[in-house]
Amino acid sequence: MTSPDSDDDKLNPAQERVLRKLRRFAAFSGLVMVLGFIAVFGAIGYKLMSGRKSAPAQISGTIQLPKGASVRSAVISGDLIAVTLERDGVVETRFYDVATRAARGSLSFASEP
Repeated sequence: MTSPDSDDDKLNPAQERVLRKLRRFAAFSGLVMVLGFIAVFGAIGYKLMSGRKSAPAQISGTIQLPKGASVRSAVISGDLIAVTLERDGVVETRFYDVATRAARGSLSFASEP
Protein backbone atom coordinates (compact mmCIF):
# COMPACT_ATOMS: atom_id res chain seq x y z
CA MET A 1 0.00 0.00 0.00
CA THR A 2 1.41 3.41 -0.91
CA SER A 3 1.35 6.54 1.21
CA PRO A 4 -0.61 9.53 -0.13
CA ASP A 5 2.41 11.72 0.70
CA SER A 6 4.90 9.84 -1.42
CA ASP A 7 7.34 11.77 -3.63
CA ASP A 8 6.31 9.74 -6.68
CA ASP A 9 3.35 12.03 -7.25
CA LYS A 10 4.78 15.22 -8.70
CA LEU A 11 2.43 18.14 -9.12
CA ASN A 12 1.88 19.59 -12.53
CA PRO A 13 2.59 23.35 -13.00
CA ALA A 14 -1.06 24.39 -12.60
CA GLN A 15 -1.34 22.57 -9.27
CA GLU A 16 1.94 24.12 -8.09
CA ARG A 17 0.59 27.62 -8.89
CA VAL A 18 -2.59 26.92 -6.95
CA LEU A 19 -0.55 25.60 -4.01
CA ARG A 20 1.69 28.72 -4.04
CA LYS A 21 -1.38 30.98 -4.10
CA LEU A 22 -2.90 29.04 -1.21
CA ARG A 23 0.29 29.35 0.84
CA ARG A 24 0.47 33.12 0.16
CA PHE A 25 -3.18 33.51 1.12
CA ALA A 26 -2.64 31.54 4.35
CA ALA A 27 0.45 33.63 5.23
CA PHE A 28 -1.41 36.89 4.53
CA SER A 29 -4.43 35.74 6.54
CA GLY A 30 -2.21 34.77 9.47
CA LEU A 31 -0.43 38.14 9.34
CA VAL A 32 -3.74 40.01 9.38
CA MET A 33 -4.91 37.94 12.34
CA VAL A 34 -1.70 38.61 14.29
CA LEU A 35 -2.03 42.36 13.60
CA GLY A 36 -5.63 42.21 14.80
CA PHE A 37 -4.60 40.55 18.06
CA ILE A 38 -1.86 43.15 18.56
CA ALA A 39 -4.38 45.95 18.00
CA VAL A 40 -6.93 44.48 20.43
CA PHE A 41 -4.42 43.78 23.18
CA GLY A 42 -2.82 47.17 22.62
CA ALA A 43 -6.17 48.91 23.05
CA ILE A 44 -6.92 46.93 26.20
CA GLY A 45 -3.49 47.76 27.63
CA TYR A 46 -3.91 51.44 26.77
CA LYS A 47 -7.29 51.58 28.51
CA LEU A 48 -5.94 49.83 31.59
CA MET A 49 -2.90 52.07 31.92
CA SER A 50 -4.27 55.49 30.99
CA GLY A 51 -7.93 55.28 31.98
CA ARG A 52 -7.50 55.47 35.72
CA LYS A 53 -7.47 58.74 37.58
CA SER A 54 -7.02 58.36 41.26
CA ALA A 55 -8.85 60.44 43.81
CA PRO A 56 -6.84 62.85 45.91
CA ALA A 57 -4.93 61.12 48.68
CA GLN A 58 -6.67 63.10 51.39
CA ILE A 59 -9.84 65.12 51.26
CA SER A 60 -10.58 67.47 54.09
CA GLY A 61 -12.74 70.50 54.56
CA THR A 62 -16.32 71.47 55.21
CA ILE A 63 -19.23 71.81 52.85
CA GLN A 64 -22.05 74.04 54.08
CA LEU A 65 -25.44 72.36 53.75
CA PRO A 66 -28.86 73.98 54.21
CA LYS A 67 -30.24 74.13 57.73
CA GLY A 68 -32.29 71.05 58.63
CA ALA A 69 -30.85 68.88 55.84
CA SER A 70 -29.78 65.31 56.51
CA VAL A 71 -27.22 63.60 54.32
CA ARG A 72 -28.38 60.36 52.70
CA SER A 73 -25.17 59.66 50.76
CA ALA A 74 -21.99 61.28 49.45
CA VAL A 75 -19.98 60.07 46.46
CA ILE A 76 -16.78 61.33 44.84
CA SER A 77 -16.62 60.95 41.06
CA GLY A 78 -13.83 62.58 39.11
CA ASP A 79 -13.65 66.21 40.21
CA LEU A 80 -17.13 66.29 41.76
CA ILE A 81 -18.60 65.42 45.13
CA ALA A 82 -22.27 64.42 44.88
CA VAL A 83 -24.17 64.80 48.16
CA THR A 84 -27.70 63.45 48.33
CA LEU A 85 -29.66 65.05 51.13
CA GLU A 86 -33.19 65.26 52.43
CA ARG A 87 -34.74 68.51 53.66
CA ASP A 88 -38.37 69.05 54.55
CA GLY A 89 -39.35 65.77 52.85
CA VAL A 90 -37.65 66.73 49.55
CA VAL A 91 -34.71 64.69 48.29
CA GLU A 92 -32.06 66.49 46.26
CA THR A 93 -28.50 65.93 45.11
CA ARG A 94 -26.02 68.76 45.25
CA PHE A 95 -22.74 68.77 43.37
CA TYR A 96 -19.56 70.35 44.68
CA ASP A 97 -16.06 70.80 43.26
CA VAL A 98 -13.52 68.54 45.02
CA ALA A 99 -10.74 71.12 45.09
CA THR A 100 -12.64 74.28 46.03
CA ARG A 101 -15.81 72.86 47.64
CA ALA A 102 -17.76 75.39 45.55
CA ALA A 103 -21.31 74.47 44.55
CA ARG A 104 -21.52 73.28 40.94
CA GLY A 105 -25.23 72.51 40.71
CA SER A 106 -28.19 70.69 42.23
CA LEU A 107 -30.78 68.16 41.16
CA SER A 108 -34.15 67.82 42.91
CA PHE A 109 -36.34 64.74 42.95
CA ALA A 110 -40.11 64.70 43.17
CA SER A 111 -42.69 61.98 42.83
CA GLU A 112 -45.40 62.10 40.18
CA PRO A 113 -48.79 63.41 41.33
